[in-house]
Amino acid sequence: MALLITRRLKERGRRYDNLRRIRALDPRTDHDEILRLTARHEFPWDYVQGTGIAFMRDYGVPSISRLLHRTAEFEQHGMKRYDDTILIGQEATVDGIDSERGHAAVRRLNQIHGHYDIPDDELAYVLATTIVGPVRWISAYGWRPLDPHELVAIERVTTRFGELMGIKGLPSTYDGYLQLLLDFERTHFAPDPANTALAEASIEIARAVAPLPVRPLLRRVTIALMDEPLREALGLPEQPRWFVSLVRRGLRLRGRALRFAPPRREPYFHRAATYPDGHRLRDLGPLSMLDALNAHDRADERQARA
Repeated sequence: MALLITRRLKERGRRYDNLRRIRALDPRTDHDEILRLTARHEFPWDYVQGTGIAFMRDYGVPSISRLLHRTAEFEQHGMKRYDDTILIGQEATVDGIDSERGHAAVRRLNQIHGHYDIPDDELAYVLATTIVGPVRWISAYGWRPLDPHELVAIERVTTRFGELMGIKGLPSTYDGYLQLLLDFERTHFAPDPANTALAEASIEIARAVAPLPVRPLLRRVTIALMDEPLREALGLPEQPRWFVSLVRRGLRLRGRALRFAPPRREPYFHRAATYPDGHRLRDLGPLSMLDALNAHDRADERQARA
């Protein structure tokens, strides 16, 4: 027993090792390393949940949801669409946003987007959701607050991602992205049948990969975690106040309990149900586009060798 207590005390002492490492780094130049520590070691589950809420915010904008609904990707290949979205973001950042692997992933995303007429302000808004979603989640339910170095690093990677997508005039601070998101939603959030259809399809995807005991309540829990403007824009039913409070308090208690957990030793990577044996970049994208996307990549490779 004494040995176990000693071991736990040592683990507790290491709980803030990553934070000390983050504070010793320069977020302007070491942003990739800070993001790796934050998203893959310190808050892996929270980062994924915040990203999931970010996806939902996109559906609150009818012009975005109608386009996504027309593609029928969520209804016909919902799990692949979800996995591919996560994996492209992972590919873009795992070796650093300006690595060869990172550039290849963003190039792939640009090729997919190139098949559609997407206004720049919508692209900027979707990008803003990918930073605001995780930061808000961790602020509400994480085991510790995010450090200012982490906020700067996340903003730097997000902005560079957007620059590689060709988006102009992006913010240079987290607060700037938050204001962009708030302003856009104030003008563009509105109920639409396509919003609701995509939200329900996404909840079904989440239910399919959730642990069995969680599945019966997953839809209600997901709605309980939404702010009112988002819930109303998605056309989802209001949940009882006691239930919303219970869900949110439960998540805050989880965060407090994690303060006593040992730091994660291995980095977290998304386990894609679509690719149980692993994926390649050439696998990612709508099935209807894969042949054209991969032919374009082969042409680029031949030109690079010439």
